[in-house]
Amino acid sequence: MRLEETTMVKCDHGNGTQGRILVAGSLAFDFIMGFPGRFQEHILPEKLHIINLSFLVDRMRKQRGGCAGNIGYTLALLGEKPRLVAAAGGDFGSYRSYLEGLGVDTSCIAQHPDEMTATCMITTDKSNNQITGFYVGAMARAREISLKACVTPSTCFAVVAPDDPPAMLRHACEAREAGVPVIFDPSFQVIALDGEELMRGADGAKALILNDYEFAVFLEKTGLTLDELRQRIELVVVTLGERGSRIHTREGRDIEVAPVRIQQVVDPTGAGDAYRAGFVHGLVRGEDLEVCGRKGSVAAAYAIENYGTQSFTFTVEEFNQRYFENYGVRPPAEALAAC
Repeated sequence: MRLEETTMVKCDHGNGTQGRILVAGSLAFDFIMGFPGRFQEHILPEKLHIINLSFLVDRMRKQRGGCAGNIGYTLALLGEKPRLVAAAGGDFGSYRSYLEGLGVDTSCIAQHPDEMTATCMITTDKSNNQITGFYVGAMARAREISLKACVTPSTCFAVVAPDDPPAMLRHACEAREAGVPVIFDPSFQVIALDGEELMRGADGAKALILNDYEFAVFLEKTGLTLDELRQRIELVVVTLGERGSRIHTREGRDIEVAPVRIQQVVDPTGAGDAYRAGFVHGLVRGEDLEVCGRKGSVAAAYAIENYGTQSFTFTVEEFNQRYFENYGVRPPAEALAAC
């Protein structure tokens, strides 16, 4: 099926915050299952060459996910109306309606009726060991989408999040060609992309965002040092889990951002996507980099305290209050320099 034959919803691009942030990345359904035993108790070392096992799970949840969906969800909670650039399957209808109900612009989501939306099947045992299967599905068609066609005069940033690797490179390139600053977020796709490809996506970006492990892989694959990266990328943002995050600027500043106090660690999945949404929300409003990082930390805390990547919720006032409780000041009430 050619791209022009796919289903896309036409939305009024409007004014204000609608579409000023493009989020290109994956959309997926996550099936999360719990096995009440331990995998190791059922695997015979002498039979590893003929494994044929079936685990009876006692719980299962189907959840909306994918990096673009997760980032867009959190941005919507913060009052933005991001435009997602992604590929989905014929089973995407209810997910699309859900996103639109939050104010997310789905006009640049290409829906392929003959494919399934990317699907992740995760089974976790009592020892937190996991067996995961991932079906790419429609995500493989993301490379056919033109990000440049989704840019409007109000577009300020393009977040390029994990997706089909060729799509990530195309979308980063097209954003630069359109004059739109790129937030390059390769995340776990640092494994799939080689050093040259990683720099094709990141070179000249407004920001590169990775966790500390992914950042080490990025440096190893590209052969560059942090100081060399500073000359080619305006901001290098490294998330550090329970230690917060660190923002490296082109001018040589290293900004340490303290983490937010966590009430209870329930599920860290999706915390990175939430952080990115909070950070970009501050960036698009022209706020200080420390404020951007703090917003990322607050958003990540909500994700960590809930099961699933889009299960948490908050009002803007609740978000600002939590920011105040952790940092002693409230974030700016009004946009300082909205683009």
